[in-house]
Amino acid sequence: MACLLPLGLLAQKQYTLQSPDQQITVTIQTGDHLSYSVRHGETPVLNDSPIAMTLDNGTVLGVPAKVKSVKSTLVDNTVKAPFYKRNEIRDHYNETVLSFNKNYQVVFRAYNDGVAYRFQTSFDAPIKVLSETADFNFDNDYKAWIPYVNARKGEGDFINQQFYNSFENTYTITAISQMDPDRLAFLPVLVELKDGKKVVITESDLEDYPGLYLRNAKGAKGFTAIHAGYPKTREQGGHNNLQFIVKERENFIAIVDGKRSFPWRCVVVSENDGELADNDMVYKLASPSRLDDVSWIRPGKVAWDWWNAWNIYGVPFKAGINNDTYKYYIDFASQYGIEYVILDEGWAVNKKADLFQVVPEIDIKELVSYGKERNVGIVLWVGYAAIDKDMERVCQHYADMGVKGFKVDFMDGDDQMIVDFYYRMAETAARHHLFIDFHGAYKPTGLHRTWPNVLNHEGVYGLEQAKWDNESDLVTNEVTIPFIRMVAGPMDYTQGAMKNANKNNFRAVYTEPMSQGTRCRQLAEYVIFESPFNMLCDSPSNYLKEDECTQFIATVPTTWDETVVLDGKVGEYLVIARKKDFRWYIGAITNWEERDLVLDLTPLKGGAKSGHIFRDGPNADRVAQDYVSEQAQVWGNKVKVHLAKGGGAVLVW
Repeated sequence: MACLLPLGLLAQKQYTLQSPDQQITVTIQTGDHLSYSVRHGETPVLNDSPIAMTLDNGTVLGVPAKVKSVKSTLVDNTVKAPFYKRNEIRDHYNETVLSFNKNYQVVFRAYNDGVAYRFQTSFDAPIKVLSETADFNFDNDYKAWIPYVNARKGEGDFINQQFYNSFENTYTITAISQMDPDRLAFLPVLVELKDGKKVVITESDLEDYPGLYLRNAKGAKGFTAIHAGYPKTREQGGHNNLQFIVKERENFIAIVDGKRSFPWRCVVVSENDGELADNDMVYKLASPSRLDDVSWIRPGKVAWDWWNAWNIYGVPFKAGINNDTYKYYIDFASQYGIEYVILDEGWAVNKKADLFQVVPEIDIKELVSYGKERNVGIVLWVGYAAIDKDMERVCQHYADMGVKGFKVDFMDGDDQMIVDFYYRMAETAARHHLFIDFHGAYKPTGLHRTWPNVLNHEGVYGLEQAKWDNESDLVTNEVTIPFIRMVAGPMDYTQGAMKNANKNNFRAVYTEPMSQGTRCRQLAEYVIFESPFNMLCDSPSNYLKEDECTQFIATVPTTWDETVVLDGKVGEYLVIARKKDFRWYIGAITNWEERDLVLDLTPLKGGAKSGHIFRDGPNADRVAQDYVSEQAQVWGNKVKVHLAKGGGAVLVW
């Protein structure tokens, strides 16, 4: 029987784009609507997935999709990458730009490790974006790792309630169709294809636009995008009056300049799991650095107070939020060559959200001077609402005093207004030679390339959870996040615990916390996790009792010249080698399964024939602090490593 098509139906036309190695093929469909599909070799990655952008004047970019012109380009550049896991990146891709007849373009790029696309508009006046269509459809109901927004359902619109969140949760592993249709997932999200290949969905170059979440219509084999509406009304409140709580949202998601590029939607594709633990796509897609001079930015490690609850002992004064305590932290940092000490929450008067009201027990100017004499910089924790209301004056005041940077916390959202705050904060801090560590933060989207003074992000279910969470399996989480969350960029996991517990002995103790897993695991995480500004979470008093471990933590680099993943599987184990100058550091961690690994060091060109290893001791399954520190002989470019349950190892080669 003949099928009659409606009159006026636009002719469908396809455009094909391939990665430089020709393994990835993108098929772009135009006509009545704009969509694309992706294959890797013979493996379907994405089925036909519509994309569009709806404006408030009734215009829908991508519907219909009538192409005016097409331009294709091969690009092969080298990107310099300060404060990163390698000092330079090959930026190699094929690009196709489709220009349409409604003052917009869509740019597609195919890399050897994935695909990205973005909208570009050229309207003369500002535009208001009502919504964006970004579907990710699969050919089968695959297994996915879903980081649900961690929110409790209250009265009213549960979807809107979820836009207020800290982007911290473990992963729910489920078939795509079984994703809870009432819950949102924040990015990145991982999907396993039928032949073991993996896909990570995330975004890059998120500027002046809200972040993307994914949801699933019950039973569907894919995801659809959703964004937070622009805040209509909001009130200062939340944690200690340091947040802005949105009371009502507009019916649009963004109002932007008419001439602009929108965020990249990224689909990272890997043939093996290890490739995900060392991926550069978000960094490559981000806008280039806006700083001509980065010589003043100093990555490094920081002695941290809050996790260990200021628990120092054997001192002649009362420990707490006071200058005597912080001088002790500074003395400790100076002794081990640690670059910074942070004053976390408590140095400013509580609930005033005024960073010029300092508690009488603290004299920041004195601490800065004391630290400067000992080559230790001071970093200040600040709340979002407190610094946003007087950003320029706060930065000027504390930069003039000699403070080196801020840990900015409790944004807890990524609508357009909050995303704008990140960029204003980064730019303002940079003008005053201050660096930033964002907490209560959404995942990185390349801001650390655009503004290199942004050294770190939280947006991860980190070790702080061990203070209160008896239920979550942090060990399994730690061998999962490098393959998913770390694809987006660096993460402030805040490792370094000297009190360690096995699976049966762990207890959440708020004021005297411990980690899950072995001591060597904590050491290895300084190599495994990307973190240019890296915390020492435990008490100086505890570190001073563990000199050998502390010496390692204090001297291990935080930025790298080269990174190589030697082995790994999502949720099971990971081995990463990172090089600084002429030395390789190899970190290995496992889940709660004991493992014996034979590491092939052939990919690590050069190096000594022997090295030093920290490995789990013979009784680490009973007493998690048990470890062995010894020379490690490398025979035929191979070394054997034993990992206890929840264990780890570090080889310095």
